[in-house]
Amino acid sequence: MADVASRSTSRTGNEPSTAELVQRATEQVSRLLRDELALARAELTRKGKHAGIGIGLFGGGGMMAFFGAGAMVATVILALALVLPAWAAALIVSVALFLLAGILALVGKQQVSRAVPPVPEATVRSVRASVDTVAAAVKDGRRG
Repeated sequence: MADVASRSTSRTGNEPSTAELVQRATEQVSRLLRDELALARAELTRKGKHAGIGIGLFGGGGMMAFFGAGAMVATVILALALVLPAWAAALIVSVALFLLAGILALVGKQQVSRAVPPVPEATVRSVRASVDTVAAAVKDGRRG
C-alpha cells in the first residue's frame, strides 16, 4: 500500500495518466483507421480511372478489329466462291467462325474463373505494417 502511495506522489505534472494514455491511443487508432480507409479509397479510385480508360481504348480497338474481321470474312468467302458455289463458301466460313467462337468462349470462361478481385495492395501492406507496429509497441509496453 505504501508503494502505491509513493508512486502517486512521485508522479510529476509532465507524465500523463493511464486514462490519458488510453484516450490518446484510442484517438490515434481511430485516426490511423480513417487514414487507411482514405488511402484505400484513393488507391481504388486511381485504379478505377486507369481501368476505365483502358476499357474504353480496348473497346475502340475491339470495334476496329470487328470491322476488319468482317471485311476479312467477306474476302475469304469471295475467294472460296472462285472454286466453290457461293453458298458453300459462305457455309464453310460460317462453320469455321462458330468453331473459333466456341474455343474462344471456353478459354475466356477459364480465364474469368481464375480472375482475382481487385485488392488495394498498397493499403493492405500499410495496414499490416501498422498492425505489426502496434503489436510490437504493445509487447514492448508489457515488458517494460
